[in-house]
Amino acid sequence: MATFFSILVLGLSYGLVLFLLATGMTLTMGLLRVVNMSHGAIYMFAGYCGVWAYQMTGNWFVALLVGTAVGGLLGLLLEKGFLTHLYGSPTKQVLLTIGWINIIQNITQWIWGGYPASVPVPSFLSGSVDFGTVTIPYFRFFVIGFGVVLAALIWYLQERTKVGAVVRAGMDNGEISGTLGINSKLTFTLVFVLGSAIAGMASMIGGVITGLDNSTSWSILLNSIIVLVIGGSGSIPGALIGGVLIGLVDAFGKAYFPQLASFLVYIVLIIILIIRPQGLMGRKMDIDAVSDNYAQISKGKSAGGEKEGFRGIQGFSVQHHRDSACHSAVHNGQLYNRNFYKGSYIRGVCCQP
Repeated sequence: MATFFSILVLGLSYGLVLFLLATGMTLTMGLLRVVNMSHGAIYMFAGYCGVWAYQMTGNWFVALLVGTAVGGLLGLLLEKGFLTHLYGSPTKQVLLTIGWINIIQNITQWIWGGYPASVPVPSFLSGSVDFGTVTIPYFRFFVIGFGVVLAALIWYLQERTKVGAVVRAGMDNGEISGTLGINSKLTFTLVFVLGSAIAGMASMIGGVITGLDNSTSWSILLNSIIVLVIGGSGSIPGALIGGVLIGLVDAFGKAYFPQLASFLVYIVLIIILIIRPQGLMGRKMDIDAVSDNYAQISKGKSAGGEKEGFRGIQGFSVQHHRDSACHSAVHNGQLYNRNFYKGSYIRGVCCQP
């Protein structure tokens, strides 16, 4: 029983680390439909910076803050400096972010010599607890608790706050969300920076478990994509379920089926793709349409050629109807209809000219 419990804790903690790794990518994918291939490289570089900050100050919280800030700044530089010009061009996005992996890896090797970094455990979590003949570090329980709390906070932010409503509105249709005065370009940038900042923060928590060296960027990227595909893009609960599922499969597989351990994760991935291609909690969406929609917004134009969607057009007024999956707008006596996914902030636009 003690052995089973220890494997369960190890699997859950590893699964919550995978969730932390995939959260940033699932936010980016869910809103922008951009696969940021440099997500793992951001995790790696932010982790090295966090470790350096800990060596300079001896304070784990300062190191956590530095890792989070570095991740967010790298995301801001990548999105505003490069990706904002490439929305609507998935192939160029992938090539660009793969190039960023090589750049960040070389910068890391130039600064720190390519040696593995030892991610510190805070002193207040350095102990362990005994379960029979098994010893489990306190840090594993901390990772589980931290991951669950972060999942709850992000889910609440996305589903129960005005900020999350703005994000979901822009995800559904940036053109219509412009009728509410929403700055979709700023919203998308903030989501990208948030995703990168979470990756940087995760490096100081998950790095204890995953390790941190110059090749970490590729392994982290692979794990993030697996969790993203299993859970479904844009779904925080999906990322949580996917991470925990993969963590438990990996832990119990290594304990009871060591010969198959390296294949079990991919077997689970294949089965889920066959049964539910959009992921456990994902939804079907026209990726090209979403990408084109943001490409138009990033250029300051809507599909109809107006600046910032319909923002500023006189004659539009907005009324929310949360139980409707369709909405319409009347502008100067002409009726416009738009379909929205159930769960969106914008439910109906019923206007009078």
